[in-house]
Amino acid sequence: MRSGGLMSRVANRQRSGSFDATTYRDRYQEALRELIEAKMKGLTVKPREMAVPPPVIDLMAALKRSLAQQAPASKRLDAAPRKAAKTKPDRRQPALLLPVSGGRKRQTQDAAERPTSAPRRRKQA
Repeated sequence: MRSGGLMSRVANRQRSGSFDATTYRDRYQEALRELIEAKMKGLTVKPREMAVPPPVIDLMAALKRSLAQQAPASKRLDAAPRKAAKTKPDRRQPALLLPVSGGRKRQTQDAAERPTSAPRRRKQA
């Protein structure tokens, strides 16, 4: 006998049982019956107050407000002029690059004429 089958049968026996209608309480039926009886007696029935759901936060608007608050602070820090960032040379192997239109704006002849450098050796500690 497999233990997985035995365990599932034991669990099913524990969870299954006969339904006893006396222990079941239908709250909707009770509330409806009370409402009908109150109306038959001529009483005014006030609707129950429903809980007001919390307001939905617009995440994009919150993000834009946050960025707007940070923008003046970042402008003060960036007051000093920055030097232009140096572009790193392309370290890919130019002989293996295929001429594909789009992407980088590089001439294929320029890449083919460039000499390939010897591979760098790792520093050993």
